[in-house]
Amino acid sequence: MMLIGIDPHKSTHTATAVDPETNRDLASIRIDVTLQEYQRMLDWASQWSERRWAVENARGLGHHLTSWLLARGEEVVDVAPSATARVRQLSRGAGRKNDRIDAAAAACVAALQGDARPVQPDNSTDALALLDERRSNLAQARVRAVNHPRRRECCSTRRS
Repeated sequence: MMLIGIDPHKSTHTATAVDPETNRDLASIRIDVTLQEYQRMLDWASQWSERRWAVENARGLGHHLTSWLLARGEEVVDVAPSATARVRQLSRGAGRKNDRIDAAAAACVAALQGDARPVQPDNSTDALALLDERRSNLAQARVRAVNHPRRRECCSTRRS
């Protein structure tokens, strides 16, 4: 089974395929965080019929991608960022760090150390909590926009 480690960021994700037998980095892809790019990454990964995704911080920055992969029947495990940092320091030295190395470290943690936790799809309670958080964020953004002092200046009309 091929392990594909994911190093997620706000605007991009890097995926690195690691052979669990040899712990060797075989291939890597970097994508933007869009549904079209998620599909491109899944198409890239389809060259390995048996695969497991090891997502660093799957409940944080990797949450959307993790949910998308689970909805497509993919097997996903969550890897703690502290575990990938430990692997990176031990295997490559403390000075080297980039997204491809971080993604490979996530796969190595899943393969070697057993520190990864299987991720299950969100239930309806999780989905409702996410929607409630989004509603609150939108309401706060609206209040900030209405209360912004420059907005009042530009919207007021003066007659001379």
